Amino acid sequence: MSIRIDKVVTRGGDGGQTSLGDGQRVSKSSLRIEAMGCLDELNAVVGLVRTQARDGTPVNDHLKQIQNMLFDMGADLCQPMTEKADKARRIESKTVVWLEQQIATLQEKQAPLTSFVLPGGTAAAAWAHLARTQARTTERRMVALAEVESLNPSLLKILNRLSDYFFVLARHFNSDGKEDILWTPS
Repeated sequence: MSIRIDKVVTRGGDGGQTSLGDGQRVSKSSLRIEAMGCLDELNAVVGLVRTQARDGTPVNDHLKQIQNMLFDMGADLCQPMTEKADKARRIESKTVVWLEQQIATLQEKQAPLTSFVLPGGTAAAAWAHLARTQARTTERRMVALAEVESLNPSLLKILNRLSDYFFVLARHFNSDGKEDILWTPS
């Protein structure tokens, strides 16, 4: 698929509206645009997490796949679920299985938790925790949209798994949990 963008400044959104993939104009404050914006924010945070993973490592490769997947999710989301959009490219539930496999692989080296974990430890773990919280924010926005409009059900499942992935990734970056900062109740 080839994409060509000749102009970045279009002035099309100056009045507070934007276009969806089907050409429909909607307010930039709509639930759909809010969910798409949260996906974009999550992707930016994943880019920051990638700066902490060495090039050529499985983790860096997985994070790159996740960034592309988040873009695919945005493409899915920008096409409302209508009969007219039947041919729209939809992200599939096999992505959930792939994420679960990555989570299981990361967890193999991690001791079971005996306490809640505070965000932090290494810089890489802190970024992964930020990605986890942004995945949860995105999930909440997507749930709000799903309460009023039809969505591809795989989107919510993927976001739920992504927050789990970033949690175990944070533990991976903290020497597989050895450098985790544990919650100490007051």
